[in-house]
Amino acid sequence: MDRIWSELQVFWANAVERLTINDVIDIVIVAVMLYNLLLLTRETRANQVLKGVGIIVVAYWVSELLKLQAFHWIMGYIMEAGAVVLVVLFQPELRRALEKIGRKTGLVDMVHHQENADEVDRMIEEIIRAMENLSRRKVGALIVVEHKTALGDVIETGNPLDSIVSAALLENIFEPNTPLHDGALIIRGTRIIAAGCFLQLTEENSISKQLGTRHRAAIGVTEQTDATSLIVSEETGIMSMARSGKLTRHMDAQSLRTVLHEIYDPEKDTVTGVITPMINRWRGRK
Repeated sequence: MDRIWSELQVFWANAVERLTINDVIDIVIVAVMLYNLLLLTRETRANQVLKGVGIIVVAYWVSELLKLQAFHWIMGYIMEAGAVVLVVLFQPELRRALEKIGRKTGLVDMVHHQENADEVDRMIEEIIRAMENLSRRKVGALIVVEHKTALGDVIETGNPLDSIVSAALLENIFEPNTPLHDGALIIRGTRIIAAGCFLQLTEENSISKQLGTRHRAAIGVTEQTDATSLIVSEETGIMSMARSGKLTRHMDAQSLRTVLHEIYDPEKDTVTGVITPMINRWRGRK
């Protein structure tokens, strides 16, 4: 016990009494990195792996402190191989993190450029009209809207189209027993780039068993990229939206319209979202 107390005193002296501005900067950088790592792995299987890694690190420190030679040797061996193991286990999360860093620092170019406002409004209404019609007829559909992360590898698995977005075309593509109905449709900017594309399914086990392959594919592409998926259930006709690995069900025309405007005009949507409540509160006071 005396040894542990002396170790804590030494740690306090080194960590606090000799603290410099460089040490503070170092601590802040590490804290921000750990915080973003926890956000990235929150509510995923990687979160459980991180907890296991934390337990191993604590066990390694305690075994060294208490001079448990055999246990310390085992923990040290695990720690040495830990770097390679973590790269293998966290491969999807590391890829997603690097993509986010690239988007935030401007290293990844915008995939779709600023489009004409009238064309954007027309396209959004066409998508909504098609999804409502497909929902009413209980025809399954999966539409993926590309954001900043290019979906070139996904597009290569389908059939190139490069056409304008229209409700009639969307409904025809997803019509059962047609060549392109089985797969995802990719929209880049205001044009349909490809249809009949294959997506990697999510491996998340917490998803309801009632949801089929179409929903799992829609979630999977949003886990690996910043794309947004729009889904119509073939069994129920329910319209859903997937973003950042999260599925939102029971969407209506207005909620779809809001999501699509957020994608194509985020600054306008942000301003509206801030100013409108302020105006409403001001009117209520009057």
